[in-house]
Amino acid sequence: MCGRFASDLPPELIRRLFSTMGAIPNDVPSYNVAPTQSTAVVRRHPETGERHLDLLRWGLIPHWSTDKGRQPINARAETVASSGMFRGALASRRCIVPMSAFYEWDQATAPKQPYAFARSDGTPLALAGLWEGWWDPAGEVVRSFTIITTGANDTLAAIHDRMPVVLEQDDWASWLDTGPVSLLRPAMDAVLRRWKVGSRVNSPRNNDPTLLDPVEQAAANDAQEAGPDSA
Repeated sequence: MCGRFASDLPPELIRRLFSTMGAIPNDVPSYNVAPTQSTAVVRRHPETGERHLDLLRWGLIPHWSTDKGRQPINARAETVASSGMFRGALASRRCIVPMSAFYEWDQATAPKQPYAFARSDGTPLALAGLWEGWWDPAGEVVRSFTIITTGANDTLAAIHDRMPVVLEQDDWASWLDTGPVSLLRPAMDAVLRRWKVGSRVNSPRNNDPTLLDPVEQAAANDAQEAGPDSA
């Protein structure tokens, strides 16, 4: 499962990192991207082979759909090649979703404790995704995407049994160029680090850099905002 993430990477940085061509989208930093919101996604042009960076809506709408339907935000790696919802996009419309971190909630705690996950080496995350273009009744094209998930590695297993597919840089070209589905595997345990974050991330209305603060710092920030009269 991947249901929320932080996308605060400067578009120019993404452009250099992924060698994208064309205009840079006017994307604003978001520390709490939620389903139906738009974010920067890397796609490969099917004719030129060039990589482009575009804003796409999170929640896949298949091109053949007669309405917006259920708009899945995740696709399971185990069934993505056989699912009527995803197999067309897997064959020719793959993408990479760059981000700085994603969030997951511990299913065993009450209330559920949120965690942030990022690369241990400090570089941006590159998640495997699929995209589609759908024409709405008004004649406008809606470009959307979904993030592919797989079984959790040891870093995530104590929190959730699923994790997004994290692509290594050596696999980016292969994934975009319809490489093997064997790329859809759990990341090595050392690739990711995790830390507890505050409960403000639970609401998509909260969107600022402090959402990524470790829970101890988040508590201190909340106390400071409340002021001395709240004691």
